[in-house]
Amino acid sequence: MERATIAGMLLDRLGDSHLGVRTRERDWTWDETVRESAARGALAAALRVDGPFHIGVLLPNTPEYLFWLGGAALSGAVIIGINPTRRGAELEAEIRYVDCQLIVTDTTGMAQLRDLDLGLGADRFLLVDAPSYLDRVREYRADEPAAAPSVDESTLFLLLFTSGTTGTSKAVRCSQGRLARLAHANTEKYGHVRDDIDYCCMPLFHGNALMALWAPALANGATVCLTRKFSASGFLPDVRFFGATFFTYVGTALSYLMATPENPGDIDNTLVRGFGTEASPEDRAEFARRFGAELFEGYGSSEGAGSVKFDPDAPEGAMGRPAHGDIAVVDPDTRTECARAKLDSYGRVLNPDEAIGEMVDKGGAKRFEGYYKNEAAVAERIRHGWYWTGDLGYVDEAGYIYFAGRKGDWIRVAGENMSALVIERILRRHPAIIAAGVYAVPDPRSGDQVMAAIEVADIAAFDPDEFAVFLDGQDDLGTKSAPRFVRVSESLPVTGSNKVLKRELQAQLWRGDEPVFHRVGRRATKYVLFTETDEQALEREFHACGRARFLPDPRRS
Repeated sequence: MERATIAGMLLDRLGDSHLGVRTRERDWTWDETVRESAARGALAAALRVDGPFHIGVLLPNTPEYLFWLGGAALSGAVIIGINPTRRGAELEAEIRYVDCQLIVTDTTGMAQLRDLDLGLGADRFLLVDAPSYLDRVREYRADEPAAAPSVDESTLFLLLFTSGTTGTSKAVRCSQGRLARLAHANTEKYGHVRDDIDYCCMPLFHGNALMALWAPALANGATVCLTRKFSASGFLPDVRFFGATFFTYVGTALSYLMATPENPGDIDNTLVRGFGTEASPEDRAEFARRFGAELFEGYGSSEGAGSVKFDPDAPEGAMGRPAHGDIAVVDPDTRTECARAKLDSYGRVLNPDEAIGEMVDKGGAKRFEGYYKNEAAVAERIRHGWYWTGDLGYVDEAGYIYFAGRKGDWIRVAGENMSALVIERILRRHPAIIAAGVYAVPDPRSGDQVMAAIEVADIAAFDPDEFAVFLDGQDDLGTKSAPRFVRVSESLPVTGSNKVLKRELQAQLWRGDEPVFHRVGRRATKYVLFTETDEQALEREFHACGRARFLPDPRRS
């Protein structure tokens, strides 16, 4: 029987001696996991005060995180995963915004919070590594764990902050019913079974780990294996230690993994499959060759999922087929369906202006559960009775659907639209490039120019002439798509879920301490270092053309 709530799924695991949670230090059966969760839920209920029953969790991927997820499900509380990469005023604003009345963290996390004005007394913080913490939890153990009477499908369970790669994060509402439905749907879609050993290397504050790994594992009684945070060098040793069969990823994390030195024995592992988003076709193919596991590239977001149906015959780069008749790619201005994409032999769209539009779900308005305290953002998502994803896509003549990047990733150069995602995937083919972010920067006269930020192991080894030759050799790189500017870094800024933080890079433009090269000539015939003299000349051109408003305040550079 398919349970309709996360609490119901947990209670089904009572008495289950199958391993539920593993770390390198200790294991817990599912029965033990439920009882640990119930104790924390009872503790939370005892500490509850007036106001939203919201619990912030600032922890790495540890068993305590999972126990508090389970405890919240049973007690009817809401978990807000706090992103540990946030700092200062930004962190303070996010926590205050979601009305946390209790925060679960550790000594390291408390050091980040101590100087913030969160409006909470000292007794509203629980430190899981405090000497008295486990004794306090033991006081709330029960012989017969149960869910609060008020818990049902509609009970709010999670507030998930969006990644904030291209804009300010929003808190997505996710009920117990929605997460339970995703658990069952993903089980069917990606073949989850009880014998799976699920390796959780993506952060638990993000929907990727919760929706694609933890919830299906709970539904099937599979084993969840935890590592505190993603590590490219630690990935394969962890897989072998746990005997992992399944994992989840995001594209940037996979690119870091593929940049590790290859060994002949890499294929000697237990992995069967993985699921993720936004990985390049080249990285996915190379992963399958090197590690012998199949990767399912999906499409979804914290706000919604289930719009694409997997098709094993899909061409390279396609996500699959629209899951049902309400999924469409439309012109956002006219709401008319876009023309089918005509592809050349490289898979490049020949008619982008007619074919690429915003992906919508015409029936998705009733499934979207909204944002917390942000009706303006809800109104932007729900228009004309449709759910607007904010993502770009296209459908080819055979009916396969493709992801073309976030709406904010669309770059218009000299009257032509181009996808930052497509350019990023081309850049990632270069053997020295570990990660890449592509974004628009203003042109001094009109529109935008393409800028790329690339991560390499050694800046000193970057050869701009070789890079130009590489770009010239990419037949699927349009003449206007070659980056005008290239920032070279040994450590690109990333979100807590390992996505390149493009809004931070975009705000810097061509300024900063890292070397920036600019293109000379119409195509990538030559890249030369962008000097302070070049910067001054370019910015004078902005002033002369009346576009100085597009330059950042120099006092904040």
